Amino acid sequence: MSQPQLDLASLFGQVVGTLTENKQQLNKADTHNGDHGDNMVEIFSVITEAMETKRDAAPSDQLAYASQLLKQRESGSAQVYSQSLFQAAQDFQGQSVTSGNAIQLVQTLLGGGQPAPKATASDPVGNLLGSLLGGGQPQQQADDGLDAGDLLNAGLAFLSAKQSGDTNMEAMVDAVVATSNMGSTDHRSQSTALVANTLLQAVSGLANQ
Repeated sequence: MSQPQLDLASLFGQVVGTLTENKQQLNKADTHNGDHGDNMVEIFSVITEAMETKRDAAPSDQLAYASQLLKQRESGSAQVYSQSLFQAAQDFQGQSVTSGNAIQLVQTLLGGGQPAPKATASDPVGNLLGSLLGGGQPQQQADDGLDAGDLLNAGLAFLSAKQSGDTNMEAMVDAVVATSNMGSTDHRSQSTALVANTLLQAVSGLANQ
């Protein structure tokens, strides 16, 4: 059975809602300019509007259009997300975005313009996230297999979060944030966690329908 295609406008619209609810908190965490929350709401509003405008286009075209619109914005966060969306557009050329490959979109979006790692036997974190979301099966091990060190190194953030009592979803968010390239400042880490949590919750909900 084919996996349902994600409505990108709805997906990013949920992020707008989450960021709006936490806007003041993000502004307060931004001790430099005090406007990170405002910028993040604007960024994902622009992305959502772009998806709405290009609703009938291919996902790669929707992502590319959103990237173009954000490139015109002045904030540093807008420029980083513009780069991430551009990379996502490249990654999803000729593909739909479904519950089975959505983790790649999340990883790319939060990767600061770096391509998401492909789900392979050497990427147990990607496999683990994908299988926990319910959208795909874990990749078969390669002939040489994975030793305990490989799994520990790649899944450290996830395992650490689980050991501290986090739920699977909370641990997945921690793992995604730990491997993102969105910056190490407190306000960027907070917004990245909010974006990751909202996207993963939405994808997980669709995958489990």
